[in-house]
Amino acid sequence: MNYDTTLYSIEEFDQALVEAILKEVFSALQERGYDPITQMAGYLMSGDPGYISSYKDARKKIVSIDRSRILDFLLRKTLA
Repeated sequence: MNYDTTLYSIEEFDQALVEAILKEVFSALQERGYDPITQMAGYLMSGDPGYISSYKDARKKIVSIDRSRILDFLLRKTLA
C-alpha cells in the first residue's frame, strides 16, 4: 500500500472546478435544444445570465464563477 502524500495546487483544483461546471452547463444547454457555444459566448460577452437556461441549475452554476476566471481557463486551455 502506498502512503505517499499527493500534493495538489489550488490552481489545479480551481481549473478542474471551472472545467466541470462548464461541461455541466454545456450539457444542460444542449439537452434543452440550445446551441451551447452561442449561449455561453453571449453570457461571457454580455454578463447577462439570461443567456443560460436555469435547467439543471445551469445558470446558478455558471454565475457562481467569475467570468474572468472562465475566460482565464479557456485561454489557458486553448493557448497554453
